[in-house]
Amino acid sequence: MNISIGMQEMHMANSMLESILGMVTPDMKQALASRLGEPTAGVQTGLGAATASTLSGLADRASDSGFLSQITGLLGGGMGQNILASLPSIASSGPTGAVGEVVNRFLPMVFGTQQGAVASAITQAAGLSSGSGLGLLKMAAPLVLGYFAKSHSAGSLTTSSLANALRAEAPNLQSYLPAGLHSSATTMASPARAAFATPVVAARSSPRWIVPLAIAAALLLGLLAIRSLMSPAPPVRTAATVTNVPPPPVQEPGAPVSHTAPAAWASLGDMMKVKLPDGSEINVPSRGVEARLVSYLNDGSAPVSDTTWFDFDRLLFDTGQATLQPASQDQLTDIADILKAYPQVKIRIGGYTDNTGDPAANLQLSQQRADSVMAQLTQLGVDPSRMTAKGYGQDNPVADNSTEDGRQKNRRISLRVTDKAGSAT
Repeated sequence: MNISIGMQEMHMANSMLESILGMVTPDMKQALASRLGEPTAGVQTGLGAATASTLSGLADRASDSGFLSQITGLLGGGMGQNILASLPSIASSGPTGAVGEVVNRFLPMVFGTQQGAVASAITQAAGLSSGSGLGLLKMAAPLVLGYFAKSHSAGSLTTSSLANALRAEAPNLQSYLPAGLHSSATTMASPARAAFATPVVAARSSPRWIVPLAIAAALLLGLLAIRSLMSPAPPVRTAATVTNVPPPPVQEPGAPVSHTAPAAWASLGDMMKVKLPDGSEINVPSRGVEARLVSYLNDGSAPVSDTTWFDFDRLLFDTGQATLQPASQDQLTDIADILKAYPQVKIRIGGYTDNTGDPAANLQLSQQRADSVMAQLTQLGVDPSRMTAKGYGQDNPVADNSTEDGRQKNRRISLRVTDKAGSAT
């Protein structure tokens, strides 16, 4: 299959999706199936869904020229050719090195905080195990970027041609997308939109008994809601921690933010104003991570070190998910403002868990949460090229996992400065 064509010509023979999937050789397909421990047929279905979802996420933002410029910017400096050359090794061992960092930047740019939800929908649609969805997305991402790289190297890839091609491709993706995942500009997953839309059912007349049944159901739900508010919430996990301060519990999905979170955050000290180099000010806790990070950045004698990490202390995730709750927005905005005020600074975002449960699942969740934080910072105006996100799972504990307090401290999202002012590490 010939895919060395310009973006303006790509629909004359095959769709973009068909051409991208045509890049996957039988050996690559078998290698990917072996690495994921899944049947080849399921992997083929899942990879089609992952690639369609990725293209749909891009098509949803085809009108955003700044976003598309960031996407094409990922292919500069010969990276596009590196991705193309690495496709067989990515199938067998996953994206690594510089290509891996590009993939880890690309996916949060496309899916934002919904990356985990999209991965889950893909595995359900393909009948695969829950841990395979992210692996399929990390195969689909370099395939899509590699396809764009062909036009990039020929000089025919522009933000305008890419936007037009994505808009034209969107209708072709519907049959490949997992159930509930839409490619229209109003419902498709993106950093600014939810990944899953409620199915629309055609209007029709309802039997007379529907109305009283609905009223009864509403009353029952109301009673259950009141009972849940009167009952103490069970302790749940969090991915954020503060040194010597117990982190607040993560709320169950859909639940209101607990009063426990503000109570724990109050122990971070009184609020104070911190002035940034660009003349702006942030209002932060005196013992919080923002104040400590600014102090470190202002200290010319403090070297960049791979052992100097700053633990986020006001983040909330849904339990067992990578979805950040609204209460996290204040700290994320503060960190984004700091990074924008220090434009030379580059960071790595690390996700960690305790040692409870399956190590592979912990590693996947830690990566997804780190990706979610990076995606939110990108939305807040931080250039994604200045950030990387990596999940470490249960590695590098900072406390004893044999105690609940220790496990709580080990469940965290951290930040490390990798380049402070030209002193990268």
